[in-house]
Amino acid sequence: MVKLSAIQLTSVANADVNLATIDKLLTQITRSIDNATDDVQHLVVLPECCLYFGGKDSEQLSLAKESVINNDLCASLAQLAKKFKVYLVAGTIPLLSNSGEKFTNSSCVFNPCGDMIGRYDKIHLFDVNVSDNTKSYNESRYTQAGKEVQVVKTEFANIGLSVCFDLRFPRLFQLLTNKGADIITVPSAFTKVTGKAHWQSLLQARAIENQVYIIAAGQEGIHDNGRETWGHSMIINPWGEIEQCITTGEGYISVDYHREEISRIRQSMPLTTPLDMPLNT
Repeated sequence: MVKLSAIQLTSVANADVNLATIDKLLTQITRSIDNATDDVQHLVVLPECCLYFGGKDSEQLSLAKESVINNDLCASLAQLAKKFKVYLVAGTIPLLSNSGEKFTNSSCVFNPCGDMIGRYDKIHLFDVNVSDNTKSYNESRYTQAGKEVQVVKTEFANIGLSVCFDLRFPRLFQLLTNKGADIITVPSAFTKVTGKAHWQSLLQARAIENQVYIIAAGQEGIHDNGRETWGHSMIINPWGEIEQCITTGEGYISVDYHREEISRIRQSMPLTTPLDMPLNT
């Protein structure tokens, strides 16, 4: 049996506080799921910026630099994956770029032994104007965009990785599917304004177009810097149906994973996309 879970957070600008909240919610999830037998496998997805949110982007750069010295961000998340014996898509954390002048917004994947088995650096950065308290977002000021499409292979599924604003670029999801993705994870911090308008529609479209499970874990609420995020974390099946959703507050959702449903839907309605289609058009 395979379980899929998404955790919704209202992260603060303090990594230790956020780690404690994630630990508490993972405890609740694993208590609610029978992990006593070896045949239960569990994939858990955290939101974007799961360990630090609501501060300045320059503070995330400082956190990334500090983490290089102490190796604490990845180590802490690896320990959680090992402690709870789950595959953990650890939302995103800031990792220092090679230049040392910016960080990557990176989604790291850990197996139940605590090994990092995948990493995706967010490709599409959020440089937009929004009619909310923040008004203008300029993620690229401190963040270096990724370049590589990433699919992590496990014994139960191939997991395609994306982050938040990537959701608006269907070509990325097509490329992930062509690389074998059965599940695509979408850790996010959608704004309240854009989330209310587009979040659910985009998620269902990506699931339907690619005939994959979508696990979308979001930030929700009003954060330390006044930024408002939409939440509404959800898990969507390959037919585009919302199987579980948590609208507001911190918490989690879980569903059973049925690999045979992906095969059935793809066989009954074949959809193909050429592999050589450019990503950013």
